[in-house]
Amino acid sequence: MFSIFKNKENSAEENQTPVLKAYLSGKVIPIEEVKDEVFSSKALGDGLAIEPEGNIVTAPCAATVSLLMDDSKHAVGLTLSNGAELLIHEGIDTVNMQGDGFRYFVRQGQKVKAGDKLLEFNPEEIKAQGYEKTCILVFTNGDEYPDMKIHTGMDAVQNETVIIEF
Repeated sequence: MFSIFKNKENSAEENQTPVLKAYLSGKVIPIEEVKDEVFSSKALGDGLAIEPEGNIVTAPCAATVSLLMDDSKHAVGLTLSNGAELLIHEGIDTVNMQGDGFRYFVRQGQKVKAGDKLLEFNPEEIKAQGYEKTCILVFTNGDEYPDMKIHTGMDAVQNETVIIEF
């Protein structure tokens, strides 16, 4: 009997207009300040970045895991209930680490709730390899959401601070 209520609860969360909460604790910066031209120029889309204090990236809202980088494990793609597609990319040039220091908690096609663990990274290993640990969130189809509000210039608390509203 209780599983019926749980399913209704999950579908209600999935059908709400997404509000994204911080996927990491840390300083939230505009995407233009990311030290990578591909992201800072918004070539992949608009978004933001967090200078992380922790090492586990969580889902910013309910979504479906739509992309995993199986070789490097440094990024996760999510599709939201409103059709928005986002990429969470841990570190700058960390693809070159070929998965060393990274671990996934999810699989492609999996539905996640806000706060579910997506990936873990080793900040000491990223630093030892000479890379930045800035964690970027970019909307690859953000042009379809002109009313999206991106909040930066603050310290965020993981799973609590609202960083993006539709």
